[in-house]
Amino acid sequence: MTLQEKADRLLTLHEDPKLLTVVNVWDPISAKVVAAEPGTEALATASHSIAASFGYDDGEQIPLELHLEAIGRIVETTDLPVSADLEAGYGDVGETIRRAIGVGVVGANIEDQLKPLDEAVRGVEAALAAGEAEGIPFVLNARTDAFVRGGDRTPAENLQDAVTRGQAYLAAGAPVVFVPGRLDEHQVKTLVDAFGPRRLSVIAVPGSLPLITLEALDVARVSFGPWSQRVALTALQDLVRGVHTGQAIPEGTRPLN
Repeated sequence: MTLQEKADRLLTLHEDPKLLTVVNVWDPISAKVVAAEPGTEALATASHSIAASFGYDDGEQIPLELHLEAIGRIVETTDLPVSADLEAGYGDVGETIRRAIGVGVVGANIEDQLKPLDEAVRGVEAALAAGEAEGIPFVLNARTDAFVRGGDRTPAENLQDAVTRGQAYLAAGAPVVFVPGRLDEHQVKTLVDAFGPRRLSVIAVPGSLPLITLEALDVARVSFGPWSQRVALTALQDLVRGVHTGQAIPEGTRPLN
């Protein structure tokens, strides 16, 4: 597919009544494994996981050049559309999106970090303008940190801020709004009612709502952030512990092509 076709496909997957699930990847082999599984229709990178794989902390500590190179290597492994986690845009949202499109990305998360709303909206506009300039309908997963950076605010205050910010990002042209956090059913329903069906993107964390519930509530997309890497590393840790107690390779371990 061309970039245009991949962007169109990614947008359609968000709009489809079927919940879009993206198990986040961080390098070529994780991308190949996830992409090869039946039912995988798009890939998404996890900035935390990519940074960790190079020995950096999360929060734009990995240099942008290295981050984009890693994303480009992931894109090269698949014909599926790829959405990238680009944190807060590395100080220049439009330019970062332009460069990400240059390595084959057709969608991205951009954090608002609870910046003043007008500034955050300008970031959304810059991201979408970069996609337009490159000739693709860039699928911005406009992220609000209303819950994860809410601090001492009440859950009700976080929810109202997420609604206000999300509606502003949608008005600026974002096709979907990402609200990470362990959201309950009332919060998800409130956000879907405020944004419209299939305009809300969430993250799966331990204790979050079942996928079947999210689909029934008209959520557009669920991702797994760093948890996919944590699952993989937990399996590695379990192997090491088993080896240290005289155990063999766990039964059910499969060879990878």
